[in-house]
Formats: sequence, C-alpha cells, structure tokens
Amino acid sequence: MAARNSLYKLAQSQRRCFSAKQFPSSSYSSFSCNKLQREETDFGTQDDAVPTSGLGRPLSDVLKDLSKKVPEPLIRVLKETDGFSAKYIPWHILNRILNLHAPEWSGEVRSITYSSDGKAVSVVYRITLYGTDAEIFREATGTASVSDTSYGDPVQKAEAMAFRRACARLGLGLHLYHEDIE
Repeated sequence: MAARNSLYKLAQSQRRCFSAKQFPSSSYSSFSCNKLQREETDFGTQDDAVPTSGLGRPLSDVLKDLSKKVPEPLIRVLKETDGFSAKYIPWHILNRILNLHAPEWSGEVRSITYSSDGKAVSVVYRITLYGTDAEIFREATGTASVSDTSYGDPVQKAEAMAFRRACARLGLGLHLYHEDIE
C-alpha cells in the first residue's frame, strides 16, 4: 500500500490531483488528494520508509503490477513543430515506478554507438527484474540526432528513449503505444 501511496504522491508533486473516479480499476489504485496534501507537508511520514512492495515476490506478480495503466497526470505529450504529438512517461517517473514495484531492478547502458557519418547516436539499454522465482531482462535502443541539443545532450536523449522502450517491453507504459492521439 505504501508503494501505491508513494506513486500518487509523485503525481501530486506534479501539481495535479486525481481520484478513483478518473481511473479504471486496472490502473494504480487511487489515494485521497486531501491525505496526499497533508502527508506532503508532514516530515517523517510512513512514506519515507523504503518501499518493499516488490521484495520477496514472484516475478509474475511484479510484472502484473508494472503492466497496470499509468495514471494520466504522470504522462506528458511531446508536440513536434510538424504537428505530430506523442504521449510519453518521463524517465524519472518510470524509474520511480520501478523502484516502487520492483525494488530489485537493475539497469545498464549496454552500448553507445555513433553512426558512421557522426550525425546520430544510438544507445542500447538493459533492464533486469528480479523475483523470488526468476529474473528477466529486456533491452531496447534509442537514437538521437547529434545536432539536436534541445532538452539535454544527444546521448542523454538516446538513453532516456532506450530506457522508456525497455520499460515498455516489461509492460510499464506499454498502453501508450496502443492509444491514438487526436
């Protein structure tokens, strides 16, 4: 329960408040906005404890938790100049969700490769989840243009993209790849 509460504290820190009525039961369970606001101001609350929802659990339970729909307030929309829009979850939010539901996860950059013409960089990222009965890893790639330096350097962008895609391969945020944007 503390892990779910912390996820909603995270959403609250994004200055948005939501209730159970806004999200189906398949998403992360709801939490009272008033309680969130009160707990944010209290130092040393129970949520300061180390999350343990993923410790000592079978891998299937961890994957089931990660496959739940991420609440809308945690999702961002990237709008390109050509009018194209894409929903995404920032890497730091995904990192926090992994910490809450799969505390034993690990991640690593497997490779950083520049294209032969030096105009693009690709990163391969691996996420490994550990359960009491098994471990599983997924890898994904991300590529960024070297000339595009908005929002950080190209290697950081490629790594964040690869991390998000590896999370999706584990079910975390995968629902965004199946939604249409108007």
